[in-house]
Amino acid sequence: MPKWTRRDLFKTGLGIAASTVLTPSLADALESTAAVAMTRHDTPPANSPRERLLLDADWKFHLGDADDVARDFGFGGNEAFAKAGALFPGVSRANFDDASWRSVTVPHDWAVELPFVNEHRLLGHGYKPLGREHPDTSIGWYRRVFQLPATDAGKRISIEFDGVYRDAMVTLNGQYLGRNMSGYAPFSYDATTVANFGGPNVLVVRVDATEYEGWFYEGAGIYRHVWLVKTNPVHVPQWGVFVRSEPVLRNGAADTAALTIETEIDNHTDAATTCRVVTEVRDASGHIVATTRSSPARVEPDIRSVVTQHTSVDKPALWSIEHPQLYTLVTTVVNHAGDVLDRCETPFGIRGIHFDPDRGFFLNGTHVELKGTCNHQDHAGVGSALPDRLQAYRIEKLKAMGANAYRTSHNPPTPELLDACDRLGMLVLDEARMFSAEPEGLSQLERMIRRDRNHPSIFAWSIANEEGRVQGTDVGKRIGHEMRRLAHRLDPSRPVTAAMNFAYGSGLTFSLDVQGINYEEGDIDALHRNFPKLPIMGTETASSLATRGIYANDAERGYMSAYDVNHPKWGATAEEWWNFVVARPWFAGGFAWTGFDYRGEPTPYEWPCISSHFGIMDTCGFPKDTYYYYQAWWGDQPVLHLFPHWNWSDSESRDIDVWVHSNLDRVELFLNGKSLGAQDVEPNKHLSWKVRYAPGTIEARGYRKGALVLSTQRETAGPATRVIVRADRSTIRADGEDVVVFDAHAVDAQGRFVPTADAELTFAVSGSGALIGVGNGDPSSHEADKADRRRLFNGRCVAIVQASSTAGRIRIDASSPGLESGAAEVTCESSTPRPRA
Repeated sequence: MPKWTRRDLFKTGLGIAASTVLTPSLADALESTAAVAMTRHDTPPANSPRERLLLDADWKFHLGDADDVARDFGFGGNEAFAKAGALFPGVSRANFDDASWRSVTVPHDWAVELPFVNEHRLLGHGYKPLGREHPDTSIGWYRRVFQLPATDAGKRISIEFDGVYRDAMVTLNGQYLGRNMSGYAPFSYDATTVANFGGPNVLVVRVDATEYEGWFYEGAGIYRHVWLVKTNPVHVPQWGVFVRSEPVLRNGAADTAALTIETEIDNHTDAATTCRVVTEVRDASGHIVATTRSSPARVEPDIRSVVTQHTSVDKPALWSIEHPQLYTLVTTVVNHAGDVLDRCETPFGIRGIHFDPDRGFFLNGTHVELKGTCNHQDHAGVGSALPDRLQAYRIEKLKAMGANAYRTSHNPPTPELLDACDRLGMLVLDEARMFSAEPEGLSQLERMIRRDRNHPSIFAWSIANEEGRVQGTDVGKRIGHEMRRLAHRLDPSRPVTAAMNFAYGSGLTFSLDVQGINYEEGDIDALHRNFPKLPIMGTETASSLATRGIYANDAERGYMSAYDVNHPKWGATAEEWWNFVVARPWFAGGFAWTGFDYRGEPTPYEWPCISSHFGIMDTCGFPKDTYYYYQAWWGDQPVLHLFPHWNWSDSESRDIDVWVHSNLDRVELFLNGKSLGAQDVEPNKHLSWKVRYAPGTIEARGYRKGALVLSTQRETAGPATRVIVRADRSTIRADGEDVVVFDAHAVDAQGRFVPTADAELTFAVSGSGALIGVGNGDPSSHEADKADRRRLFNGRCVAIVQASSTAGRIRIDASSPGLESGAAEVTCESSTPRPRA
């Protein structure tokens, strides 16, 4: 049983060696099969000594000031580190008057609440006033008071932050806990020595968002969950369970799977203790399918020990894109007397992954073309502070499009995104934010991998994105080598890649297991010829530009045509890049930029445009027309999508470009019942006609093997007369966290969708929920996300409502002068909230 001190842990990782290689040509590549799962211990078993409590509710929030000590609650005006308890002397006191502070629930993003400011420097970040030039809106203070009962004395108390943007200084009861610079890496503090047992505890977080990490909208604040964790002094530390599997595959199925389970144990007492680890493997129905019990192990004080166990699962249900089967590892630590010291659960999956330089990517022995999207983490109405349900909502939208892979561009994601990918069957390329082999960079990489390595959805680690200054140099090679070495130590089951945008075949390339390609398609064939044993995938591709419902470029308003014709100089249209991929069987597929629009990086236009146009969907998740191109050629269901709309009252005498995305054999187009001709469908291409506009109905009919399969039409709608509201689900949980997305749109007197409607809607929510955000996908809208109203953009907008903890009904009414109001209801079912402080 290997042992090392906490000081050595960072330097050495876990020291696990790979037992097999990916390809014979890569001397120290990775195992070709693996099993992974999350180790967040969100809900310890009911009989566990461990408690993990949400600290999301009941925070107080106030803006500070980066330049004014008085407005920054005295920070910087005292000898902050001269004596213990001197850092935040005022706000850390239990009797501090925070009545003027605003009550908030985290996740919380204060940046999305700020006004838009027309400064060129803010362009990449969505024109939100953050940075040193805006000191009065770039510092946020959070204050939370919670109780610890006297009976907790003797336990270890930890506070875990899933993510704070950024530069967070944390105190508890006036005592400095630490400072975390990364806006994306999770971090935690052992607060046992400064906790107040039997009384109130004052947790204060000062967040400094004056500096950026990315070049896109990043938000500001405690935008992910916070947890209070209580354990026995002898316990499994955070992310302390790692399970790998090696399934024996035959035709995509498994006869058996060998599991290797490593459990770390911390001993925070003054004496050595003898304990053993009992591990159960449970299937999706809760049945025990394997059990292993370790030999007694002596755990020294202040030493982290690792217990390694081996077991197997017969006829395992493999995790796959189509059938994302999950198992649960139940880990119990008992002492020599049989007392339970700790118990935690680790969801994981059993699956095999493999890259072949000639044939691409394989999952469970079956070839899988990576049909992926890159994505940032913000969403309409909520900024970067997404409720957990919105993570799944977004993955569901991508799955419906036919996507099977997701790149976390360009940073570690929130854990709930990975949970959703595990449950729904979405492969993940998990990406680090900082390309660095120095202590801070390696610490961030280690935290990402240790947190995420049990998720079966993750198939590779990305250590860099477009590091143009060094990626083609020996410095880039050396940095990459150190990061890859750490990744292999922590997780020998996955390959390491990096998203490079030039200098392929030099520098950083030599530190990778799989070459990641960002654009520059002209260099890829040469790379494959020169490095025939190196697997290659497109880490960032396409980069097409479109605005939902707009069919001509409009520089004044900041809109791009929704036809698949626009892209920046480095990119390609959806059709161009996907045809490039399918023509090269050795190319493993890739990730289109992007699945969703995101705030910031308005391209090619600047103000008034405040959002990108790259998304296949807009910021709300409304599909653009190109969505259906991907659905046709990535999915397995018949698709027939006709566009544009047919409301062109000012265009009676001009020709309209009419496009169809379809995977059928042949499509015939009709205008007001008259055939305009039929065309055969060429794989991975679109169809188009020039049509002289006339009001009425344009219709497409799709045939397969001569039989009519689908038909669709666009009608000329009249003026909007009423509002229709629909919910994405009819039932949600009354747990204080779940959300429902209401789609509001306008129809005419005949019930036809009005694609040009732009009325402002006002939302009123009653019952067991509250409105938390609105949006419409307009990349040039300067309306507030945190409001009770929003204009329709090309006929649509959304309202996001979060459930309370009381069962009942949520009703939303959407009204606008001159229109008949619309309403919708959902049921909030009684649900037990997650344990919380």
